[in-house]
Amino acid sequence: MPKVSVVIPCYNLGLYLDQAIRSVLAQTFADFEIIVVNDGSTDAETQRILQEGEWPRTRVIHTPNRGVSAARNFGIAQAYGEYVLPLDADDRIGPNYLRQALEILDEQAEVGIVYCGAELLGELNGHWMLPEFSLSHQLLDNLIFSAALFRRADWQAVGGYAEGMQAGWEDWDFWNRLLGLGREVVKLPGVQFYYRIRRDSRERSLSPMAKSRLLLKMLSRHRKLYWRHVIDIVKILRAGERRRPGSIKVE
Repeated sequence: MPKVSVVIPCYNLGLYLDQAIRSVLAQTFADFEIIVVNDGSTDAETQRILQEGEWPRTRVIHTPNRGVSAARNFGIAQAYGEYVLPLDADDRIGPNYLRQALEILDEQAEVGIVYCGAELLGELNGHWMLPEFSLSHQLLDNLIFSAALFRRADWQAVGGYAEGMQAGWEDWDFWNRLLGLGREVVKLPGVQFYYRIRRDSRERSLSPMAKSRLLLKMLSRHRKLYWRHVIDIVKILRAGERRRPGSIKVE
């Protein structure tokens, strides 16, 4: 059985898919599988690439279009790895990411999430300014991008990604549920993740009203976790340190 399952949902992003897969195949750690989830793609070129692509250690599975959370859950449910890395079809990872993350996860049982430094591709280029992890700050603004490694057993324990969340908020919700289990977080030094900014990026399409509804839903879903850290959260808010959820700062 592979140690790691890399799950790549793909909805009409065939233009970038080969680059994403090749970045995984270039890893210095070799004990992994790749699961590409065709999330009901309608684009003819994407369908052709999915049908004709030949990549080692890669399975392509198909599901009707139900969104990224459902696609990830579908892929992880069919995965064999002890650890999981979700990777969007238009992003890439650096060659040492899996090896460095697994060293942490194998040696530190209390750690449930490992991520790293990141750079931007596409419409914006440059360093993605990700602060060092703080649980209280995490409850106010997601600090962890989607392509972080976690334990498949933890995914099972929390019931997978919430399919009612959208536009990147499913990541914030999922990480907070792992934190609710008491899992710790490690940020690796250096850049091992490359995030593509596109005109149709999911977060950009949300209205202020939709964001407000999602924030209220987040507070409701994680009420106990927020209450446990309410004093630190209030201190942060009073100091004016909070950023808008989902914001990106480029150096």
